[in-house]
Amino acid sequence: MKPARLLVVAGSDSGGGAGIQADIRTAAAFGVHAMTAVTAVTAQDTTGIGAIHLVPPRIVREQIERTLGDIGADAIKIGMLGSAATARAVVAALAGQRVPVIVDPVMVSTSGAALADAGAIDVLKAEIFARAALVTPNIPEASRLCGFALETPDDIARAGDMLLTLGPQAVLIKGGHGAGAMLTDTLFTPDAPPRAFTAVRIETRHTHGTGCTLSTAIACGLAQDLSLGEAVARAHAYVQKAIRNAPGLGRGNGPIGNVQG
Repeated sequence: MKPARLLVVAGSDSGGGAGIQADIRTAAAFGVHAMTAVTAVTAQDTTGIGAIHLVPPRIVREQIERTLGDIGADAIKIGMLGSAATARAVVAALAGQRVPVIVDPVMVSTSGAALADAGAIDVLKAEIFARAALVTPNIPEASRLCGFALETPDDIARAGDMLLTLGPQAVLIKGGHGAGAMLTDTLFTPDAPPRAFTAVRIETRHTHGTGCTLSTAIACGLAQDLSLGEAVARAHAYVQKAIRNAPGLGRGNGPIGNVQG
């Protein structure tokens, strides 16, 4: 039996904790064939990002068109885009595609490096979110997209509703940047009450790549014909397991573990 196929559009992490490297590792854990369109090459380790080189938009577009034209995909995950030109190239390359698109709106690294310029964020909001099956911002990303701080459950609910007006079929606001002993990811859809996915917060500095891993694990679930709720629940549990099994690498925010789905 042929495996489900996932195309990942994202940046490369030289430290192997996040980005394309985490996406491929996650897809492999779920038995999904991963293809990639690399948008940027970063020089980074667990302590931060030293340099970013954006791949020319025409190369990003050709990577997408060649993989989809030959192998095809059952789902597409979009991560770091970097620039408005790259974002527009992705929009053009995905024209006519009908598979689920999961968008992780990567904007700033854990160390504070900018991973998307203002123009890229504008294209995300105006053109890419509208074709997404799911958008997965963390709390700082949702705050930047919505223009207000997310400090209370009411703020998160307001942000979820606001992001739905941009056209995605669903929004998952990730709670890892929140406070308290419990971590809650909240799923918003137009026709149902918000659904909470809750876990005990694991106190560790080794959480690099959690956002990439979560969105890719959800994309794998959709590629394998799980419902959205099933895909999110499976991915949420997978990330918690990966955090608990972090190998403890590096002097900074190290990668989460390489575990089976």
